[in-house]
Amino acid sequence: MVVSSGMVRSASCILSMAAFLLLTAPLLQLCTGHQGPSDLPGKIAVVGAGVGGSAVTYFLHQQFGPQVQIDVYEADRIGGRLATLTVNNQLYESGSPSIHSLNLHMQDFVKLLGLRHRRDVPGKSAIFNGDQLVLEETDWYLLNLFRLWWHYGISFLRLQMWVEEVMEKFMRIYKYQAHEYAFSSIEELLRSLGGEHFVNMTQKSVAESLLGVGVTQRFIDDVISAVIKANYGQSVAIPALVGAMSLAGAQGNMWAVEGGNKLVCSGLLKMTKANVLHAKVKAISLHSSEKKPLYEVLYDQEGALGSEFYDLVIVAAPLHKTGYAISFRNFQPPLQLPIDSYHRVVSSIVHGYLNSSYFGFTDPKLFPFSSILSTDSPDSFYHSLENLCPINVTVGFRRKPPQEAAVWRVLSPRPLERRELKTLFKSYYSVQVIEWQAFPSYGSTGSSRTLPPIILHDGLYYSSGVEWAATSVEMSAVAAKNVALLAFNRWFELTEKIDQQDLLHKLKTEL
Repeated sequence: MVVSSGMVRSASCILSMAAFLLLTAPLLQLCTGHQGPSDLPGKIAVVGAGVGGSAVTYFLHQQFGPQVQIDVYEADRIGGRLATLTVNNQLYESGSPSIHSLNLHMQDFVKLLGLRHRRDVPGKSAIFNGDQLVLEETDWYLLNLFRLWWHYGISFLRLQMWVEEVMEKFMRIYKYQAHEYAFSSIEELLRSLGGEHFVNMTQKSVAESLLGVGVTQRFIDDVISAVIKANYGQSVAIPALVGAMSLAGAQGNMWAVEGGNKLVCSGLLKMTKANVLHAKVKAISLHSSEKKPLYEVLYDQEGALGSEFYDLVIVAAPLHKTGYAISFRNFQPPLQLPIDSYHRVVSSIVHGYLNSSYFGFTDPKLFPFSSILSTDSPDSFYHSLENLCPINVTVGFRRKPPQEAAVWRVLSPRPLERRELKTLFKSYYSVQVIEWQAFPSYGSTGSSRTLPPIILHDGLYYSSGVEWAATSVEMSAVAAKNVALLAFNRWFELTEKIDQQDLLHKLKTEL
């Protein structure tokens, strides 16, 4: 066979092209975000299967691909604060009852999992100061506005403008995360959204911030304090950013998942085919490795101790004095962990007949409210009272009027005494009490308070610390995606995707 010079040149070109592709393949993989199996972490551990844990599992699965095994450790129940309980043969939300319409990650999860929004059941609210109703909602929007103006001037408009400004800046995070930008600290994330002003909002109280924009003290005492107490069981001394998130939810546009909000968590874990271990993590130990650190997770599963090794570990459960007690071993220097505590909230689910006369309605048929908020007064023994709808709402469903037995949720700082229950209810069939460390105990704000770190070690991350900046279902999801992106970008040394300055302008010029 005679080989022509043209064939030789063609073969040479083919070999050169093949060599070029082999040399540039790793670079192309990095640029496109699709790494080869040898570049990927072997195993990833996620501690906690609440909103934060299930969301970070989903986002890690998105970033690293299905080749990487993800083990999720949960000591209690999947869903965390998203939970349900049974009353009179029906299920009700016992945890976070509703989600704001601007919560885009949660909206995406619902669509992704094929879930549906629960049918809305309208209801009116009022605020009670212990003696009388200081504010009552009606069925007429314009009348509600007139009453607010009559009692508080334009304070409610100033409040709305303040909340909308904060939320408009907060919404920038979705654009950043869509372009796979991540932040190595909570402070850097906040600066990217609203500059130093957003960071300062974690040091300044919501009362101080609202007074600064012209909201009156009376409006804060009557309305703002009641909303904050109903959401967090704390006073208007909480940080301004936490308060803004809370007040955004108070302005309506709320929804819930048909069948229970916790379906989001179980659905995400099932979709990612994560390996869920119902076990309590006792310790995380650092082991040396030639290239990257290796972590050993030690756990207790029904009394049997076990351990597994991981390249990456994400703690998506609160680390605090009364919370998830994990010891960290072999870290030099020792890890600096959060030492703050969480605030206890007591939720009493009562099936009974409301005592409407306590609120000034001697005839129960005339009582029009589905929820009553309490002002922040020394004599108040509860935070809020809400008529609950079941997690599955049929087409013909209606709220039961006060003259009928209904299911009510009472939030209080401590378990209700019998006389207090008899004050709120004429009689009742059952009372189920849930006590939990629901939210950070924000206490007094000040410049000395520091936010918890996200990066605890090279491959060890903490996502739940974001609650000290603001706590909500969506904040947990935002923090989860940030941690997943941060872990991915740091693993592949994509430094240009981490802590970028003036990111909003950068994205505008790129587009």
